[in-house]
This record gives sequence, C-alpha cells and structure tokens, in this order.
Amino acid sequence: MALHQNLIAGEWIGGDAVPNINPSDTNDVVGEYARGSADDMKTAIAAAKAAFPAWSRSGILERHAILKKTADEILARKDELGALLSREEGKTLPEGIGETIRAAQIFDFFAGECLRLTGETVPSVRPNIGVEMSRDPLGVIGVITPWNFPIAIPAWKIAPALCYGNTVVFKPAELVPGCAWAIVDILHRAGLPKGVLNLVMGKGSVVGQVMLDSPDLSGLTFTGSTGTGKRVALSSIEHNRKFQLEMGGKNPFVVLDDADLNVAVEAAANSSFFSTGQRCTASSRLIVTEGIHDKFVAALTERVNNLNVDHAMKAGTQIGPVVDPGQLKQDEDYIAIGKQEGANLVCGGERLERETPGYYLKPALFTEATNNMRISREEIFGPVAAVIRVKDYEEALHVANDTIFGLSSGIATTSLKHATHFKRNAEAGMVMVNLPTAGVDFHVPFGGRKASSFGSREQGKYAAEFFTSVKTAYTLA
Repeated sequence: MALHQNLIAGEWIGGDAVPNINPSDTNDVVGEYARGSADDMKTAIAAAKAAFPAWSRSGILERHAILKKTADEILARKDELGALLSREEGKTLPEGIGETIRAAQIFDFFAGECLRLTGETVPSVRPNIGVEMSRDPLGVIGVITPWNFPIAIPAWKIAPALCYGNTVVFKPAELVPGCAWAIVDILHRAGLPKGVLNLVMGKGSVVGQVMLDSPDLSGLTFTGSTGTGKRVALSSIEHNRKFQLEMGGKNPFVVLDDADLNVAVEAAANSSFFSTGQRCTASSRLIVTEGIHDKFVAALTERVNNLNVDHAMKAGTQIGPVVDPGQLKQDEDYIAIGKQEGANLVCGGERLERETPGYYLKPALFTEATNNMRISREEIFGPVAAVIRVKDYEEALHVANDTIFGLSSGIATTSLKHATHFKRNAEAGMVMVNLPTAGVDFHVPFGGRKASSFGSREQGKYAAEFFTSVKTAYTLA
C-alpha cells in the first residue's frame, strides 16, 4: 500500500506509516499516511515564512485560478472524495458527498473573493490629506482541524487564508488524514508555489505543539475541543499571535406547544442524531413545553427506534458508526451517567452488531432530564439526547440560555411572536427556527459566543476579519 506523504516546501516527504481505519469496518484500511515529526513541522513553518513575501504580493488572477481549479476538481470528484470521507470518518455516503460538494462551493466562493478585494478611501479631517484603508495578508497561518468535518472545515480555513495572500501550515486530525491529503494534493497540482501550503500529519502532542510554540505563525485558526482551544489561546497570547477558536456546544432545541409536531420531531432527530451526533452544532438538549411533551416524546421515540444504523457506505443507512473506540467509550460513559443521575432512558444506548466489525451504537434518548444534570451540561459529541420538560416559553428560553456554551440554538413554533423573540434573545451565534440546529450555508458567517467560540467569525466575507490586517495610509496631496 502506497504511503501518503506530507507536503513540505513543495516536496512530498515520508515518515512513519500510520493506517487509516474505517470505523464501519475495522478490517478495512483506507490507506497508509505519514506521521510527521517535530522537525518536519519546523521545516514546514520555515517554508511558509519564506514563501510569504512573494505569495502575499501575487496577482489576484493567479489566486483566483488556483482556487477555482481546486473547486472544479473537488466537485468533479465528489463521489470519489465523498466515499473516502465516509470510509474514514463514518458519515453516511450521502452526507459524505454533501460535505464534499460544500467544500467545492467554499473554494469557489473564495476564488470569487480574490476578484472582489476592496479598500476604502475617505477624506481626512485635515486639508490636503488623503486617507486609504486596505487589508494586508496576516502572514503564516497555522490551521488545526478536527475529525468530524474532514473536508469542509479544512476548506473553510485554507481557502480564505490563500485568497487573502497568506501562506499555510496545515495539521489535520489524526483520525482523518485522507480528506486532508486529498485537498492538499489538489491545491498543489492546481499550481500553488512551493511553500505556500504545507501539510504535516501527525500527533497533536508533537507537530501541533511545535505550532503552538512557534513565534513565526502570525495566526492560528483552530476547531476542536475546549481544552485544546484554551492551550491554543494561551500560547497565542504568549507570542502576540492572532487566534481564532471554534470549540464545544451544548445546543438547545426548544419545542413549544404550538409547534408542528412533524416538523419538530424531524428537526430534533436530525439535530441530535444525524452524523452520529458528532457535530458541534448538534442538539443534545431538547427543551419541550408541557402541552406537547408527551406527544413529542412518543413521536420522537418512534422516529429514533426506526433509524437505520449501519455501515456508512450501505444504501439506506441513516446513522453511521461512532468514529473510534475512544469516542464510543465516552458516549457509553455519558449514557451510564444519565441513568445514575435519574434520567429515564426510553430507547437506545446499546452497541449494535452488523455484518462488519465497527463502532455501532443505537442512538440514545433520555426523558425526565433536568438542566443541571451532567448529560445536560457537558458536551457528549455522540448520538445521545435528553428531553427537558418545562412549563412555558419563558422557562424554555431561560433553560436554553443556561449553559456555558453558545454556538447554535433552535426553536420549533408556529408563533411569529415567539420565533421573533427567540431569535433576538437566544444567547447563541446562530439561531434556527423550525430547522435543525445543525446545517449552515457556506457563504454566511459561522460561529458562536461564550465558551463555544473566540475571535472573528468563519466563512463568507466575515473570514477577512481574521485572515487580514487593516492598514490605514495617509498621503499629503
């Protein structure tokens, strides 16, 4: 089996081979991927630093052409790359293909942004002086991405970084090197100059630590756990480095008495269990008012019991496996905690046997939970949700906001009054009305508040806030 190597200074560099295992079938090795060393990462950062002056002054047509070519190839290979994503991460094949299409759309959007770079000219308060505001590229950007969106999240960090003239050092999650390697290979062949984009796969404790310790990174954009995010922040403050964090969530989904039951159940099931619940925008707190509570629980229980959990690549599968043994244990530990805390497990929570050996777990639904239980406070990151019964809208809003997190928040209601009030008063970066809490567009800002996010928003035009630095220039006429 050929070794997929790291890309450093425009050259493919080998390393220790690490097998990429399919969570739907642990006998299936997706590929062998190089594990980089600390020295590899130091070399990659030096290469990005050396490439920055020329790339930061490159023409906008050159950048546009490279990003557009990348978008076109990803889209043309959507079935192949979507299958790769599903094999290595465990998402269903339709989800894998859908995420791949989204990555292509992101690269296409930022290809266009290359041609839409603007500045601003204003008169000075002093006579005969002109004032210009422009955006300069930041410098060398460190990109650290998680395993749950292995092609979309790298796309929405790398594409704007390159669009605005930065160079990149990219460290993907160890569990999903395949998609990372594929998009770097595509960008490399699209014509990026040597050193502009560097890929170093490997352990976070080794290559990731070098990134945190490096004074040569001008910016570090990170998506992952809250604990690691704090380490990224502390190291960045030490080096006076710009940093951007997307971390955890404990997203509420409120169901009011006046909700359309079918809409509410479908949105809740999607929010809580699709993508195996492994989304930072997933909803694991279902906050339901008394009048609809029993009907909602009965309908959602039936929906969950009928979800088809199986091999991610199999036609008809709705829920794939959990990503790896560590995450599976975490899910099972929280299910045990929920029982100990007194919540009622109405369905699911047990491991499943399928034709192939994999990390299969039946989605778990608790009722009679309270908002002070650990299963209601801590991010589980698996197919586990708890229903919290409340009296009315006012209590629902209070419970929804009673969390350290603030990424996404949803409500099911047919009341314009309550929907409008919720949009204005939900303490979250994104609010969904009669829609799942997960599922966002690629051209608008993504991000949260409180412990979920720090720094400027990702995606769309708002990405410029992180990847550029504003310069103000004065000229005497």
